[in-house]
Amino acid sequence: MSTVENNKVTFAEPPADFDWAGIEDDKKTLTAEAREKMESAYENTLSSIQEKEVLMGTVVGMNKKEVVINIGYKSEGVVPISEFRYKADLAIGDQVEVYIEKQEDKGGQMVVSHKTARVHNAWGKVNSAMETNEIITGFVKCRTKGGLIVDVFGIEAFLPGSQIDVKPIRDYDQFVGKNMEFKVVKINQEFKNVVVSHKALIEAELEAQKKQIIGGLEKGQVLEGTVKNITSYGVFVDLGGVDGLIHITDLSYGRVSHPEEVVKLDDKINVVILDFDDEKRRIALGLKQLQPHPWDALSADMNAGDKVKGKVMVITDYGAFVEVAPGVEGLLHVSEMSWSQHLRSPKDFLKEGQEIDCVVLNIDREERKMSLGMKQLSTDPWADIEFKYPVRSKHTAKVRNFTHFGIFAELEEGVDGLIHISDLSWTKRIKHPSEFCNVDDTVEVMVLEVDKENRRLSLGHKQVEENPWEVFATVFTPGSVHEGTITGRAGQNFVVSLAYGVEGSVTAKNLKKADGSKADVEEKLPFYVLEFNAEARRIVLSHTRTFEEGEEPVETAAPGKRAPRKEAAGGGSAAVKSVNDKVEKSTLGDLSVLSDLKSSMENTERSNKGKKKDKFEEEDGEEG
Repeated sequence: MSTVENNKVTFAEPPADFDWAGIEDDKKTLTAEAREKMESAYENTLSSIQEKEVLMGTVVGMNKKEVVINIGYKSEGVVPISEFRYKADLAIGDQVEVYIEKQEDKGGQMVVSHKTARVHNAWGKVNSAMETNEIITGFVKCRTKGGLIVDVFGIEAFLPGSQIDVKPIRDYDQFVGKNMEFKVVKINQEFKNVVVSHKALIEAELEAQKKQIIGGLEKGQVLEGTVKNITSYGVFVDLGGVDGLIHITDLSYGRVSHPEEVVKLDDKINVVILDFDDEKRRIALGLKQLQPHPWDALSADMNAGDKVKGKVMVITDYGAFVEVAPGVEGLLHVSEMSWSQHLRSPKDFLKEGQEIDCVVLNIDREERKMSLGMKQLSTDPWADIEFKYPVRSKHTAKVRNFTHFGIFAELEEGVDGLIHISDLSWTKRIKHPSEFCNVDDTVEVMVLEVDKENRRLSLGHKQVEENPWEVFATVFTPGSVHEGTITGRAGQNFVVSLAYGVEGSVTAKNLKKADGSKADVEEKLPFYVLEFNAEARRIVLSHTRTFEEGEEPVETAAPGKRAPRKEAAGGGSAAVKSVNDKVEKSTLGDLSVLSDLKSSMENTERSNKGKKKDKFEEEDGEEG
């Protein structure tokens, strides 16, 4: 007879007077029939087992390495104790399941496995547990990425970190090596994956607690809570089973870049209930509301027009928010930063954290709003604009930007004027201001008009110089011929560049050449002046008229009159030819050349008149 004491298997000593010889004698005297009958009776006292089946057994012995299990067979099964790691409270007498791998090995010992038995029945138990929403127990084996590995019924299941508890868990290692209760929440039959949740066990209880807590909430109520989670937009606070959110704007009256500037994880804080939703279980909390509002502490002596000091807190596209007192901010709009009218970014004037002086433009204590100004600390340049920039005065301006109708030029900070496209040049037709200059260029301008009330200046560039068209009237007379270069097209007509930067217009039919072909762009040809209009600044030309009917046109003619076609080139034509030879492309206002030209032509005309007078006197003398 065997007994188990202190996890050791021992056998009882036989009686001192036991008759071993009698036993042997009995064996000899037994007949074969009696012996067979006795063996049959012995076999019936043992369980009938088969390999590859699962049976229940009783733990009859244990030590540090092995567990002895009796399944009612002629030999007992021995299982490594490591297979019972999940069951730390295993004791003698416990019923456990074993899998019969072999009835006997080479040593006559039965081979069994508790682990295989658990796995054999695990999938059936797991599926049943999920269907019935049964609570099961598992052993946390180790940590893995995103959660824990749990031994459930002998198979490995995954416990996500988000399913460990209702509150975020930062240390997963504290659960390794422990038994925990779970619910099966997901099974992948194809890949044999099982997902369990411990959080699901307490959610039902928490839901009841939430209903109870929310049912007792009131707006304005002050509660104590624990900072549970911090995000970029706010702080989640555990109120004892239910969470509330403090939005970042409700943490402080001052500007907060991130909630971590105000609270830390696990802090115990007092909060006030701002609002809650029974159905969605949402609770809005406030922290700053427990403090007096900074506007209430703002000095009553502060009024519009006062000069104040402040700190730039935030810069936006439209301005900057400046803190003039703890928790009290005013808006400094970009239009109030400078007297300049052209658009600029607030970052051109200020930097975050900068200490500045400004003026209170408007203050609304009820709405708790304040508007500030910075340009008011300097003199308004438009205050005496009519004296600084009188009409007809000349100045240097900086080109700021273009529009399709002109150029905005800055005379000084805050004083801009418009140069209309028609006031850029006396001679050239400018389609877009970018053809004339570039942004940030400096140009000479004349003040044409001052509108102080609307803060507008009308400027001109061409007016800085005298109008050359008065001189051109004596040069490009109708009937005169000048060399020019075809530079391009303007609608149905072609543009011809003449001397002194002047441009003329010629129709396609007047570009016919002597050989019958038509002149093309970039060709340099003589052109006949058909029309000259100083007011419209228009010169109409023709190349064809220089050779038509086989006649040679005159080089010059008096304004408004046509000279005889057969008249030889001389006098005025010589002056024009002389200047044309010296100046091919003059600048837009080369008045010195034009002045010399005009003087030369006047001298030539006076000389011609004198010669003609002497000739007439000689002829009269001969006749006399």
